[in-house]
Amino acid sequence: MPLDMITQAPSVMPLDGVDPRIFGPIPDALNFNVEFEPTRLAGKKYVVNASTGEAIGIVGSKYPNNPHPAFFRQVQAALIDNLGWNDLADAKVKWQTARNGAFGWMDITLPRVRYTVTTKKHQTNVAQRHVALHGVDGLCSNQTHEGAIDFACTNGILLGDYETVRRKNTANFTLDNFIKEVKESKTNFLEHGRKLQTWADRETDLTEVRDVLERIIKSPRKVEKMSTLYLEETSKRGHNMFALHSAFTNYATYADERNGFKLKEMKNTNDTKAVTMFGREQEVSKWVSDPAWSALVAA
Repeated sequence: MPLDMITQAPSVMPLDGVDPRIFGPIPDALNFNVEFEPTRLAGKKYVVNASTGEAIGIVGSKYPNNPHPAFFRQVQAALIDNLGWNDLADAKVKWQTARNGAFGWMDITLPRVRYTVTTKKHQTNVAQRHVALHGVDGLCSNQTHEGAIDFACTNGILLGDYETVRRKNTANFTLDNFIKEVKESKTNFLEHGRKLQTWADRETDLTEVRDVLERIIKSPRKVEKMSTLYLEETSKRGHNMFALHSAFTNYATYADERNGFKLKEMKNTNDTKAVTMFGREQEVSKWVSDPAWSALVAA
């Protein structure tokens, strides 16, 4: 079964100040060594979960051995070394897996780093988020993303323009680049919070919302569902672009009867859900980077 679980950091600072256990244990579903076995196909080898003996992928013969724990602990250590304890305290970590454990998603929320967004009808706190993805089957590049999460509904969003997010799907992860991003992440998050407030201040009506949805979403059926979801969000947040953005992030966070965007029932739906949901987050990043979205904000 694919993993979907949350762990919470301890509220007491570790003695050495850089102990990766601040984020809790890596779950068993991802905490395994990788072995390789030959295939009958030239230039290819099996990726094997050393704990279970199960083959979980096929890669090229030169593919490196980089198990999940090594990558995720490297990311955690960089966060500890470059963020203050006040920011890291009470961190919550959500873990998800896909492809029989070949894909791992670590989603860290920092509740103490927050920004308050206020509409005429509603107020919510948005917290900083760090996302790391890792694969051992050659189907996912090692990547990290900055993000945010709404406390009111636990909807998540990736920070940065779509092109930056998209490039991380293929760019090689380097620790130096990640450390640079971590050092800038709080500033970027607060800037994102101010952007959310700008969207909250931009009042909307259904006509212009429908117009922008039709411009940035190609599927008429999805436009209809998103319009309905937007109206549901307005009951809490009022008619504004923050409500529309919340409809987007709801779509990227949930895939069931709550929002009408349930995943298609397929044989491996559960084992690929995490990959699909991250794809939705990228999709939302694309929508809010579209010129039609920017034009509506400025109108």
